[in-house]
Amino acid sequence: MQTNSRLFDDLARLATGALGTAQGVKSEWENLFHQRLERFIADMDLVPREEFDAVKAMAVLAREENEALTSRIDQLEKQFAAMQKKPATKKSTRAASAKSAKD
Repeated sequence: MQTNSRLFDDLARLATGALGTAQGVKSEWENLFHQRLERFIADMDLVPREEFDAVKAMAVLAREENEALTSRIDQLEKQFAAMQKKPATKKSTRAASAKSAKD
């Protein structure tokens, strides 16, 4: 009976060694995969999340400023158009008063 138990002990040691080796191979593959993936991402020249968020905030701010400036330009154009109309009526008034002064 001792030979059976010795055989089983050897098989158990062999299985334990095989499992340990398999786990080692698995961890090596995982490390290799992560390294390759990190290298691939680095080669893609992707932007970090923090930089993306900062640029996004700057774009939102620029958009708001652009809209504010656009509305201000519209107001100034309306004022300018109103100023262009007023002198035209003053000229006609001046011309009429000059005409009446000649008469």
